[in-house]
This record gives sequence, structure tokens and C-alpha cells, in this order.
Amino acid sequence: MEQQIKEHEKKLTITDVAEALGVSKTTVSRAISGKGRIGKETKQRVLDFIQEHNYKPNVLAKGLAQLKTYNIGILLPEDYTVVDLPFFQTCLMGVQETAVSMDYDVLLTIGKENDCTQLARMVENHKVDGVILMRTYTKDARIEYLKSQETPFVTVGSTYYKNVVQVDNDHQSACRELISILLLKGMKRIGLIGGIESHVVTQSRLQGYMDACKMAGVPIDQNIIHVNVEKDMMIELGVEKLLDCGVDCIACLDDSVCAHVLHKLQKENIRVPEEMRVASFYYSSILENNFPSITSLHFDSKELGNVACKALLELIEGNQIQMRTLLGYEVVLKESTK
Repeated sequence: MEQQIKEHEKKLTITDVAEALGVSKTTVSRAISGKGRIGKETKQRVLDFIQEHNYKPNVLAKGLAQLKTYNIGILLPEDYTVVDLPFFQTCLMGVQETAVSMDYDVLLTIGKENDCTQLARMVENHKVDGVILMRTYTKDARIEYLKSQETPFVTVGSTYYKNVVQVDNDHQSACRELISILLLKGMKRIGLIGGIESHVVTQSRLQGYMDACKMAGVPIDQNIIHVNVEKDMMIELGVEKLLDCGVDCIACLDDSVCAHVLHKLQKENIRVPEEMRVASFYYSSILENNFPSITSLHFDSKELGNVACKALLELIEGNQIQMRTLLGYEVVLKESTK
């Protein structure tokens, strides 16, 4: 039997090893995983044998031995738009890069804001060892569900829920710094437009804006703050209201909104930056070829995915990890706010 195994050692299975040594498959699994009751001599005999024959258990066998699937679940929000894709794609690349390096595969699904159907299918059918939520909400049914199931999970984005491992960019500090710079450059009425209030990232960016105004002693005028504005017509109407209020700069909560704002200003023959300054709280390829170039905040989305995946894998292993990780940012000043 050993001679037959040597001829096919690259295709060895737990069954082959068990038959060659005259032991059960459970004994082989326990020797490989280091878990369960097994005699020292038997364990050493199994380990010596698999080393001699260059046996490498496949992921499925390894998962069975350790009660793992070696899959992680990724939940994308159903309300993402085409313009969100650059962020999610780059972040997913970071997740995938880290997962593959640790012999994990990624299962991707999409769910509505308060719908746990797809998520529950993943978790309750034992398809994944843990989950990464790619967007957080102020009232988040997915987080509540995962906590109730005691499933390891990490959020990409901050959350107000307690005892949740979260990885995010420091949006509040970034927005505070950008607005503070614009105020120092002499812009006194900076209008704000875009974002959905149920998204935690919108709350963080809005708070950064307010922090900067307070620090500079600039009164916060609710008439020049327009949130829950994402559709084309709503953005155009919002820009018209900001113009009527006499703002000297429009700060956009993301790149997509910024692109629509620039289009509206062009339609109204309002020159940037001569007649109106514009800045974006998020930069992507959407703004890449704009003229003039746009002042914006730059974040490393791939690093966000890397760090989130590493945190989840540590959590799955039962290791102690930092509950909240905030990654850095870069304020990039361009022609649009000169």
C-alpha cells in the first residue's frame, strides 16, 4: 500500500493515510488539527508519515478537521450605485488579496438596508466562518442579526453599536481638516450637499464639517446644509438653493455628487473657481479628468479591505484585536478652491 501511495503522493487523501497506517480517518484528522484525544505515539506516526509523503491536506479536508469552511462572506449594500463601484471594487481587491494569502475564499452577496435574508442564508447554512459588512447604517439590522448569531464579523465603516469590530477611514477628522483649510483661505459660507443620513459615513462627514465651523467661530447655517440629496434633480435643486443663499464654496459629500454639482454649475455658466469654489469629501476616478482639478480627500480603499480582512481572520481565530481602527487620509488642494 505504501508503494502505491508513493506513486500518487500528490493526490493523497485522509483516507489513504488512514488505510496505510491502519488507523481511522478521525485519528488522522485529529493529528493534523492538533485537536481531540489522540495518543502521542499515534500522533507522531501520522505526522511523520504525511511529512515523508509530502501530504498537504486540501482546504476542504482541513476545514472538516478544524470545523471551518475557509470561506468569508462579503455583504454589499443593495443601494449602491454605479458610481460607488470604484470604491467597492478596490476595497474588495484588498479583502481578496488578504483572504487568498490565508487560504480563504470569498463569497459575495447583496442585501437591502434592513433585510437579512441573504445574510442569514450564508450564516445558517454554515457557508462562511465570518462576514464583512461593506456599509454601515445608523439602525443596522445586519449587525443586530450577526451579534445575535455570535458570528464573527467586521464592518467596513464606523458604527454606533457597541462591541463591534470596525475598520474605517477617519472621515470626521478628514472633513474637519479640509473645511478648516478652506475657511482659513477666506471662504466664509461653505455650503454642504449630498449624502444619505442613514449612512454612518454621512454622519461622520457632517460632524467633521460642523467641528471645523465651530473651531473657526463660524455660525452653522442649516439653510446651506443639504443632505439626503443624491438624485440628479435633487442635486440641481440643492445647488440652486445654495446659490440663492450666497455661498462662496460648495463642499460635496462624495465624488458622484460633486460631478453633478460641477455639471449644474457649468449649465448655469458659473465658473469654477472664479465664481464658485468646489470641493469633494471623497476622490475617485470620476473626478480624475475634470478641469479645473478638484480639491478633495483621498483615502486608500485597498488598504481598507486589507485591514478589514485581517481583522476578521484574527477574530475567527479567537484572537484579541482592536475594536476600532481608523485609517489615514490625504487632503489634496487643487485649482477648484483657489
